[in-house]
Amino acid sequence: FETSRVRLFGIKAATLQIKRESSNCAPTTDSSTTTVTSNSGSNARSVNNVNSNSGNGSGRICVMSADLSLKIDTPAESIEALAKEAEALKAKLEEERQKLNDVALSTVAQRLENVGQLNIKPRRVLKGHQGKVLCVDWSQEPYTPVITCQLKVRENEMKCFQFSLVPVNDNELLEYSIRSDSGYFGRIQTPYILVCVFKYTIQCLNTCSGLDNKVTVYPLSLEDDATQRKKPVGTHTSYTACCTFLPYSDYQILSGSGDSTCALWDVESGSRLQSFHGHTGDVMSLDLAPQENGNTFVSAGCDRKALIWDMRTGQCVQTFDGHESDINTVKFHPSGDAIATGSDDATCRLYDLRADREIAVYSKESIIFAVNTVDFSHSGRLLFAGYSDYTVNVWDSLKCHRISILYGHDNRVSCLKVSPDGTAFCTASWDSTLRVRKRIQTK
Repeated sequence: FETSRVRLFGIKAATLQIKRESSNCAPTTDSSTTTVTSNSGSNARSVNNVNSNSGNGSGRICVMSADLSLKIDTPAESIEALAKEAEALKAKLEEERQKLNDVALSTVAQRLENVGQLNIKPRRVLKGHQGKVLCVDWSQEPYTPVITCQLKVRENEMKCFQFSLVPVNDNELLEYSIRSDSGYFGRIQTPYILVCVFKYTIQCLNTCSGLDNKVTVYPLSLEDDATQRKKPVGTHTSYTACCTFLPYSDYQILSGSGDSTCALWDVESGSRLQSFHGHTGDVMSLDLAPQENGNTFVSAGCDRKALIWDMRTGQCVQTFDGHESDINTVKFHPSGDAIATGSDDATCRLYDLRADREIAVYSKESIIFAVNTVDFSHSGRLLFAGYSDYTVNVWDSLKCHRISILYGHDNRVSCLKVSPDGTAFCTASWDSTLRVRKRIQTK
């Protein structure tokens, strides 16, 4: 701080002397010497040899101090010098960080038992859409085993499928259809619905967003037409790619947009409570920290970075990079201490917030297609990833190897969500279907 003050005072003194010489119209090639002293407590520092050459019109200023020097030729050169210094500091920080990278996660996990062969069976195929299904969400209703999936598709439709999952003899699943497979559907007036989120409160609320740049809330009711009671909440300057309700509030929504920002909205007033600026590309995905009263979330997008945000201040507190292409999806680990990302570079990566670095990469040479969606199992040991080659890969998140490959869809897997109780997961695809799968315990 003291050094910065000395620099500033020295530059100001030299500038004043240049102005005095210019006003007197007496150019000179002789250099003058100025001494600036700054006292702070018992410490005193001096800046010597402030040389100002104004006769040649170059405006060259040179400040020399006891421990460092500052040389400014032109603004462009100074910016270039600062950029080089910043890159050097980044390289030094990365070097120091690598010194702490003494062992790989997969090496530490070798002493753990293998997960073993998974027996995951498809339990339901939900049909009814005529276009691409881009998203799915589960009901958080705590009192009944009813699962509700809200979907959005190209033809601006949203359908809700509800069915009960009742376990029988531990290894069977009895499904009782509450409605027909065609589902309850409402037509949404938006050019292209990209995302929807379900919130169970006193009434069921659904948030839809898309290419109209808007975040809109629709109350879901069997008695009334939901579209007649919709409530616009907020508008971005580009398409809305992702959004979610805050877990501790029924009236606050967090959204991410193609305008490179995230925003926190108040549902009642429709006002923007906080803006989050830091991305240099489209924000494609976000996820809230699993802590019930957490104030952090993660966002990722086309700038190949994942950013951790503090919602109270609107500031980015951590940045993670390493992907070689756009990040399509990001998800918090159930512990809240790590995040998983999926990218167009055909890899999934795991970043540890405490170590502040990447700790695992999930990839194989045979996998060349983009990762569109990821989610963790209830324990966090399994990482499910949906790919553009129509498959779902199941990875051991600790040992970093693939356990299983799931087939069934006829087009890219666009979304994957694990149920709140961890007993099943649902995948959505561009083939206009959804598939509910459940792991069967083998004896």
